[in-house]
Amino acid sequence: MQEDRKPAPPRSGSKWRTFGIVTLITAKWLVYFAVFIGLLVGGAVTGYVAALVKDEPVRERAVIEQKISENSITGYLYFNDGSLIGQLRTEEDRLPVQYEDIPQVVVDAVLATEDNNFYEHPGVDINGLGRAVKQKLLNEDVQTGGSTLTQQLARRVFLSLDKTDSRKVKEIFLSLRMERYLTKNEILTAYLNKVPFGNGSTGYNLYGIKAAAKGIFGIEDLDQLNIAQAAYLAGLPQRPSAYTAFTGKGEFDEEGFKLAVERQGTVLSRMLETGRITQAEYDEAKAFDLKSTLAKPAEKAYNTYPYLMLEAERQATQVLALQRDKSLTAADLNKEENAELMAEAKEELLRGGYHVYTTIDPVIYKIMRDTASNPDNFSPDSEEKGMEQAAAVMIDHKTGAILGMMEGRDFYEEQMNFATQMTRQPGSAMKVLAAYLPGINMGLVQPASIVDDAPMVLKDGEKGFHIPKNSNNNYRGLVTAREALNRSLNLPALKIFNEKVTIPTAWKFVQSLGITTLQPEDNYAQTGVIGGLSKGVTVEELTNAFGSIPNNGVFNDAYMIEKITDSEGNVVYQHEAAPKQVFTQQTAFLMTDMLKTVISSSAGTAHALTSEFKQYGDIPIAGKTGTTQSYGDVWFLGFTPDITLGVWSGYEKQIYSLSEDGKRRARKLWATIMNEATDKRPELFATKDFAKPDGIVKATVSSSSGLLPSQLAKEAGMLVTDWFNKKFVPTKTDESLVKMSVIAYNGVNYIPNPSTPSDMLMEQIFIKREKPLDALMDEIAAAQSKLPASSRRSMSYYLPRDADKSAPSKQDPRKDDGNAPSPPANVQLTDSGDSVRLTFNASGSADVVGYRIYQSVNGGSFQKAGSSIRTGEAYEATLPISGLTAYRFYVTAVDVAGKESSPSATVSAGLFTIPSAPPGSGIENGGSGDSSGGNGESVPSAPTGLSVTANGANYTVSWSASPAAEQVIEYNVYFRGPDGDFRLIASVSEPSVNIQAPRGGDVYVTAKSRAGESSPSANAALQ
Repeated sequence: MQEDRKPAPPRSGSKWRTFGIVTLITAKWLVYFAVFIGLLVGGAVTGYVAALVKDEPVRERAVIEQKISENSITGYLYFNDGSLIGQLRTEEDRLPVQYEDIPQVVVDAVLATEDNNFYEHPGVDINGLGRAVKQKLLNEDVQTGGSTLTQQLARRVFLSLDKTDSRKVKEIFLSLRMERYLTKNEILTAYLNKVPFGNGSTGYNLYGIKAAAKGIFGIEDLDQLNIAQAAYLAGLPQRPSAYTAFTGKGEFDEEGFKLAVERQGTVLSRMLETGRITQAEYDEAKAFDLKSTLAKPAEKAYNTYPYLMLEAERQATQVLALQRDKSLTAADLNKEENAELMAEAKEELLRGGYHVYTTIDPVIYKIMRDTASNPDNFSPDSEEKGMEQAAAVMIDHKTGAILGMMEGRDFYEEQMNFATQMTRQPGSAMKVLAAYLPGINMGLVQPASIVDDAPMVLKDGEKGFHIPKNSNNNYRGLVTAREALNRSLNLPALKIFNEKVTIPTAWKFVQSLGITTLQPEDNYAQTGVIGGLSKGVTVEELTNAFGSIPNNGVFNDAYMIEKITDSEGNVVYQHEAAPKQVFTQQTAFLMTDMLKTVISSSAGTAHALTSEFKQYGDIPIAGKTGTTQSYGDVWFLGFTPDITLGVWSGYEKQIYSLSEDGKRRARKLWATIMNEATDKRPELFATKDFAKPDGIVKATVSSSSGLLPSQLAKEAGMLVTDWFNKKFVPTKTDESLVKMSVIAYNGVNYIPNPSTPSDMLMEQIFIKREKPLDALMDEIAAAQSKLPASSRRSMSYYLPRDADKSAPSKQDPRKDDGNAPSPPANVQLTDSGDSVRLTFNASGSADVVGYRIYQSVNGGSFQKAGSSIRTGEAYEATLPISGLTAYRFYVTAVDVAGKESSPSATVSAGLFTIPSAPPGSGIENGGSGDSSGGNGESVPSAPTGLSVTANGANYTVSWSASPAAEQVIEYNVYFRGPDGDFRLIASVSEPSVNIQAPRGGDVYVTAKSRAGESSPSANAALQ
């Protein structure tokens, strides 16, 4: 049975089935493996990409559209005639354009070189991206980046410009998203508005195709660009810092231009390769002379008008900030909490494409800048003090418009605007605003009002007391308000400010005139009216305040920004006038008239303008000077019926004094500017005179009180006539004059003691001052006793010029010491032929009130001669004599109780015939010739050492003094002409005398004591 089993033959179909199964299983595992590897790699790539974009926000459509359409736009500044000042301060120049304004030649040039497939790809060019990936992986030397135009825009608007994988991936996602929300034309337009094109002819960085065309070729209409110019511009965004025909200063850059032209050749080649231009167009563009069509280099406005551009920017920023928050005031903008608001407003101004129209007149501004820039108008620079500075503002006070400004001498020396940002002490200029104007307006002062230019004692926290003075170191006494202002006297202004108007009322009035720099501590500034403020004032505000005077009391706040429009021409701000009547028209007229005489009066502090201002007499002017202590600041605020011009000069540091010429700088600069302005802009000065309103009358008042004149005032001729506000003409009659007897002591009048002799008194009309002078001097003496010695002055310093006219309120302080006074000493006599001049020294007694002179004629008894001389007057008298008569004189002192001293030494004059005698002989008229007198005393010996010295027409005769033992009382001097006899010409107590005598005569001298007269000295010739 085993033999019958045979193996079965193999089946061929099963082999193929097995192979198929194995193959299927293998393929399955290969797929599984591929999927696994794919998932692994994909996961890694996804994780890598996710890590790169994890911080990138997914931007909504509205955000993308807003950012793409958002463009910084260049703004501009204009003069008041519409002419361009320049571009607002930014390093960028941007002029957005709409798609329909972009010519096809520009589109072709840009797409040919930047993104040839722009209208086909979805935001990312796969071929370009693949090329960029390959270059990145292989680290090739040339890496093109592969960015489409959309990617470039995404990068510039949303991302940084760093070349990183992170930025590239974000850029791709953003580009795809942008293409979903924006049209191709919107993307292309945004790109051409935002990419940089390098520097323009003014040095600004150009952004956008329109700014580039204007800044590089001077072409404002893009349709005017030819193929060569469009290709040149299209090539610049790749490397704008290198491909540039101009430097940052607007100067031509030869090397940069050469690189830009090479880049233009590349763009033209790409345009030809892509079929966007023909070969003929290519050849024509290559041959085009680009250099000849470049815009001419020009300075930035910030180089030409740096001060003006910065000031306009500052004021326009304030305008926009106040529009954002209408609850704020201009003063609020300086507060720290509003710093962010100001920063935002400034950013908006500089990037928002605004057109700012100013009130600045180009002609006036140039005059003022030329004046500031001319070194001949100023003192030479000082190594210690620096540059002498100046600032000025010219305002049309009828509107408040600022027509011109001198912001400083040199912007590159000092960037501060001295006209608007600096505060300095106003000096005497403040007298007008804080004393005279409010005083006149309140009826407290009129031009003919009488104010006392006499000292006043103010309390001082540091020294205890302060006694202000005038700059000329004297006091004029009772003066009219007009004269006080003409001479810029300090004390009248201080008294009006402190005692009549009062400080709080004065400062409230000043603030109503636009002065914003007053501080709370100024309420205690008793000398604030002459410049003693905590901060000071600005030139702009002080000029602005003065402008209300010629504007009939109406204040218009000064402004420089007339209008602001947006980039589309829509008005976003228009200045609106807000005139404010601060004081009456009558006050304005009176103040103007007083300020006119500051110039017209020969005593006025600005009188020199009558010759310095060429139009004086044709164009009416008025104004006020101002100076601070030691001439650290000088001012002149002047006006015509149409404009007000304020000028300041000084050094940057107020501690430095101006030179002698610099003390007049403000006034001289005012005249220089006005001479040019009236010549070049005469239409600004059309009004022929200041208006006189109703209610103004002339009246005559007493010059001692400013009240209606009494009969006594009329008889004394003490009258003054001037303009008055009719409402404030005085109705009360003057009672200040009184006829009485007084006695003077130390320059002050007092009520005499009952026992004082009448010949020592003065009887006349005196003036009763508001504050009696005797009381004032006591107050000053008490204050000085508490001051440091270095701050004290002689009491005579404080006496006003009219002290002798002051009626007293106190009795003579001198008291009788009970003794007769000592006689005056050193009596000397000078014979002039028909008169003699007698001089003497004061008595040493403290209670002496005066002196009497006694005269003896031809040996007769002594009688009182001439007027009594009061203590304090000049100790001299001139008395008439006859040439043929002998005279002898002596002087006595009289005290407060009427007691009289013994006689002084006698002096002689007139004709004494004395025989010529040799030295040693006796003398007939008093000398005995003996060696002893009647009382047993010896007569003096003859003087020795006689000498004569010629002094022009005079001679000094001197000799040796006699020994003290001889008790010489006086010396007699005798003279003989060429053909005459000796005669006594002088008797003196000292061994020297000055005489007038003809040349060729002789003199000798004798000594006299109680015992008698000596023999003559040797003769001396007058040669």
